[in-house]
Amino acid sequence: MQNNQIFINTVRFFILMLLQVIVLNHINLLGYVNPYAYIIFILLFPFDGNKTLLILLSFLLGLCIDMFSDSGGVHAAACVLIGFLRPILLKFSFGVSYQYNAVKLNKVTFKERLLYIILMVFIHHFMLFSLEVFSLSHISLILKSTLFSGIFSTLLILCILLLFKRKEN
Repeated sequence: MQNNQIFINTVRFFILMLLQVIVLNHINLLGYVNPYAYIIFILLFPFDGNKTLLILLSFLLGLCIDMFSDSGGVHAAACVLIGFLRPILLKFSFGVSYQYNAVKLNKVTFKERLLYIILMVFIHHFMLFSLEVFSLSHISLILKSTLFSGIFSTLLILCILLLFKRKEN
């Protein structure tokens, strides 16, 4: 990574962590709808970046959220999972062009971008709520929380990405 990318990713890491901890962790609609926008960091990490570094940073991001939320490691586990699965999901979402590093998230079609975001968000949320509840007798709560929080998080992530979309020349 270049120095510019390192700086941008460092700033993104801390801003998203603080946004999640200070604002979004206090939103709880109907008892089971929570937005989790901090996974934007994992979504936007450079596609040609070091995969081991991504998994390590995913763990650190989740661990920071866990420390501030007192949630016992569920965010770290969910972040590590999507950091690990990201190359597979990128290949599934963008096809062969991902293998040749020809993909830029802001240059792909909306359908491909939406598929990638939805897959990442719902896998993250399912893992997060499964570990949080940790009981198959409450599978309806896990699925309901995953569905509604996933929809809310996906919409929030799309709005944030649209808001901070880079201007093209």
